[in-house]
Amino acid sequence: MGKNTQKNSKIVDTKKDTVSENRKKMVFERENYILFFTGLAIIVIGYLLMIGGGSDDPNVFNEKMFGFQRLTLSPIVLIIGFAVEIFAIFYKSKKK
Repeated sequence: MGKNTQKNSKIVDTKKDTVSENRKKMVFERENYILFFTGLAIIVIGYLLMIGGGSDDPNVFNEKMFGFQRLTLSPIVLIIGFAVEIFAIFYKSKKK
């Protein structure tokens, strides 16, 4: 009868190696986090621009409530901040 001669070969579990490499890799890069916190700061600035303009006495009307800062500038800053946030989520670094 013949002998089963099999050379000693190293069997590598490629599935296990791939899983461990995927766990080490982060979803977002450093640039994504920088963009994320920049967008968050812009959003906070937009909300801070909306503060104020009220009156202590409900019988007195305050015109500052309908100023340029609260009706125009603040929403524009907020939209820019949310756009930066969306860009930060979808941005992929070009280096590998």
